Amino acid sequence: MSISIDAEATGTVQATDPVRDLYADWSEIMATTPDLTMRLFRSIFDEWHQPTREPEAVSYKEDVVGGVPGIWAFPEGADRAKVLLYTHGGGFAVGSASSHRKLAGHVAKAVGVVTFVLDYRRAPEHPHPAQVEDGVAAFKALVDSGIHPHDITTVGDSAGGNLAIAIALALKEQGEPQPGQVIVFSPWLDMENKGETLITNDATDALISVPLLEGMIAGVLGDSVSPQNPLANPLYADFSGFPRLYITAGSVESLVDNATRLNALAEAAGVDVTLSIAEGQQHVYPFSAGNSEPADAELARIAGWYKY
Repeated sequence: MSISIDAEATGTVQATDPVRDLYADWSEIMATTPDLTMRLFRSIFDEWHQPTREPEAVSYKEDVVGGVPGIWAFPEGADRAKVLLYTHGGGFAVGSASSHRKLAGHVAKAVGVVTFVLDYRRAPEHPHPAQVEDGVAAFKALVDSGIHPHDITTVGDSAGGNLAIAIALALKEQGEPQPGQVIVFSPWLDMENKGETLITNDATDALISVPLLEGMIAGVLGDSVSPQNPLANPLYADFSGFPRLYITAGSVESLVDNATRLNALAEAAGVDVTLSIAEGQQHVYPFSAGNSEPADAELARIAGWYKY
């Protein structure tokens, strides 16, 4: 099933966009400071939480699951027998459980379950498949703790959306039970930069550029991993038997065709898949949860899908 959300028709056009404004600031910093160290680069992207309003009635706890550190989000009254395993975005190199804590809390609160946000190993210090291995280890540890695999949903944004998919694919490859559902926000899957919207949406995307992606691809894949490896680039994966899938992206972002291509592959494989494209929205626009109607409306749609 595919759906397209027309913001103009539903009266959700924003005069201001906190996500776009943050991205524009980052882009200016990167353009004017070409010699950024990785430490400073990561510090900048740890501001990702700024457009997100703190979700009410959600508590947090640092923990280690399957040898992987991270942060739990516990919405008040949530079903603790069901878990969202959240993998953050950031090109596999930046972003953290801290930068994504509030967004993950909003998602967990919307669907009424708990979430664990992974601080997986990051590139370039830890290239592929370290990130996938960490996600699989955390998933298996949740199962070992008594959580039924079907009650675990892998969730992620951007590169974390790639990981949310790759974790399920890796589990299938290992003959292990897969998660019950997968939810991805603006997934970044194409490790070859072949997407048409990298060109057509270059002027409207406030953050993503080909040079930025090229640097992140080099960091995570290096010289030894093929950009066509299905666990690195799920656009080459076999989606037969894949879990129920929800995909969302913004219409003006450069990676929107990663979402549409993923949807087409999943549909062709017979997956129960829903695609939501939000008109006029940026990369991982749900980051403005609590501060924008389009983000809040999308979380409500995801909650309805999850509970269906």
